[in-house]
Amino acid sequence: MFSLTRPDGYQLSTDPERIDRDRVHHWLSTDAYWALGRSRETTERAFAGSIPYGVYRPEDGAQVAVGRVVTDRATFGWLCDVYVAPEARGRGLGTWLAGAVRDHLAGFGVRRIALTTLDAHGVYAKVGFTPAPPQQWMAWVNGR
Repeated sequence: MFSLTRPDGYQLSTDPERIDRDRVHHWLSTDAYWALGRSRETTERAFAGSIPYGVYRPEDGAQVAVGRVVTDRATFGWLCDVYVAPEARGRGLGTWLAGAVRDHLAGFGVRRIALTTLDAHGVYAKVGFTPAPPQQWMAWVNGR
């Protein structure tokens, strides 16, 4: 497992046992534009097949942010489901999480991490993410 602690006491961990599954499912299914209405079972399966990253408050250890990475742990990772609780925003936690993911995966030799966002480009740019040329990426979306 991977963990980091910021000077202000916030802790990041990839320990799947620390993920507050109720809280994460609530955040994603009710407030994250990309996952609105996502079922609990889908959230569980998604996290089971990924490396989870939880961020925890120093005062009481409560989870305040989450992200997960789908990866082969060798060449590629997809950073997704990044969410910072409204009461914890503005502290740089999303940027810190993205940088920690980048560094953690680099330790495996991963050379490319992809993500998509509609509104948080600045968060990720601070740790080296850049826009990808759209003509290089393709997607298949079931049901659309």
